[in-house]
Amino acid sequence: MDSISSIVLYVLTFLSVYVQVFFLITFLENRKKIITRKGPIKLIKYPKVTVIVPCWDEEKTIYKTVRSLLDLNYPKDKLKIFLVDDGSTDGTWNAILKFSKHSNIKIFHKENGGKYTALNLGLKHVETDFLGCLDADSIADSESLVRIMSYFEKDPSIMAVAPSIVAFKSKNIIQGAQRAEYDMSVYIKKMLGFIEAIHVAPGPLTIFRKKVFDDLGPYRHAHNTEDMEIAYRMQKNHYKIEQCNDAYIYTSTPLTITKLYKQRLRWIYGFINNTIDYRKIIFRKKYGNFSLFTVPSSIISIFAVSFLFGKMVYNLGSFLFSKILQFQAGGFHFTSKTNFLDLFFVNTQSLFFIIIVLYFLIILSITLGKKMTEGKWGFSFNTIYFLLIFSIIGPFWLLKAVYNTILSRKPAWR
Repeated sequence: MDSISSIVLYVLTFLSVYVQVFFLITFLENRKKIITRKGPIKLIKYPKVTVIVPCWDEEKTIYKTVRSLLDLNYPKDKLKIFLVDDGSTDGTWNAILKFSKHSNIKIFHKENGGKYTALNLGLKHVETDFLGCLDADSIADSESLVRIMSYFEKDPSIMAVAPSIVAFKSKNIIQGAQRAEYDMSVYIKKMLGFIEAIHVAPGPLTIFRKKVFDDLGPYRHAHNTEDMEIAYRMQKNHYKIEQCNDAYIYTSTPLTITKLYKQRLRWIYGFINNTIDYRKIIFRKKYGNFSLFTVPSSIISIFAVSFLFGKMVYNLGSFLFSKILQFQAGGFHFTSKTNFLDLFFVNTQSLFFIIIVLYFLIILSITLGKKMTEGKWGFSFNTIYFLLIFSIIGPFWLLKAVYNTILSRKPAWR
């Protein structure tokens, strides 16, 4: 039994390293294509764009969100803004009304039905060839939209462009850890863009051609992860998604472990269930790297984390049980020789070095992402916070998402 467990552990660890190496090779092959532009740019033509802002109890953040859209470096007569109040119970509607005098802003109010229903209400009124969504807790950099639109200008085959989402400020180590995670996500999303395998079209200002929704239909509930489902649907229908690494959207992140846990539980639950819904496209060559790499590597990560966590708990339990038996037999005797502090409680040799390589590659991913978002190299303690917090807490929301999926329990939005 132990030999089988060791084989599984080696295989999962090797596959995890393989994924990180694959990203690194993709980066080295395409690094000259990663351009970070400084200052304003100009387009040959400025298409009309509609941005939908769905709101639910966002009284404290909606003003800054809308203000950032009004301050975009984009012709005001080419930009339409839809503010959709999804049955808020606080002062969100009164905050939205303050923008009613702006000629390029339309406001809507509806009963609460979920984010996707608010987006679909906005979709019904869109008359422009391009549209997007901006979450009401996010702020768009003034150059973000024009940089995103430059991708459509250079390649007519692109059907959606996602921005780089950056964590906004850090008040504590919980948010610091997320900042490092978001830096790594920028790097990974760009690499997936190079191989045409992006699996999420995030709410913070992904811009679509309207043709996407005309052809494929509106947003779906999608287990409260409609931004993931629309990307899955696009990949299934061979609609190209790109990532604009120098279009920055600043988003608020959970301040506490509890809020972070609820958010990630919803995200992982959404991934698992959207993947189940689209299971027929996995490992199908005609769906490209999305089917052959992105989804399988994400599934592997779930198995790897679950297995490592389970093995750690098992070995910890075995250690404590042996000590209890020892205490019952002969009393307590301190000994300096113990396996308790072995990494993941796994007493191996080569595996230890493989795990060191894996962590090195993860740190490198964060560093490269930081370079892409901030334009400079440098180590941050946020990386340490990320490795510690996500290694300890991450398995819990992942296993809970699996548990909820098995029992068909839907996690709450907040």
